[in-house]
Amino acid sequence: MADVQEVVLSEREKQCLRWIEQGKSSWAIGVILNVSENTVNFHVKNAMRKLEATSRTQCVVKARRLGLI
Repeated sequence: MADVQEVVLSEREKQCLRWIEQGKSSWAIGVILNVSENTVNFHVKNAMRKLEATSRTQCVVKARRLGLI
């Protein structure tokens, strides 16, 4: 996995991951953040790439373990 010092998540990526952790769908997160579902998916996919995660759940767990969210 990428070194924790190399991983930097944007504030929007962190927001999306926190809402995913609460069980929200991309559509619901979009409504909460007043952005489109596609925008939410864009930020989540970027976070997944940065954390080398293969699922949204794995991404949230990695971000939590690394203290990023």
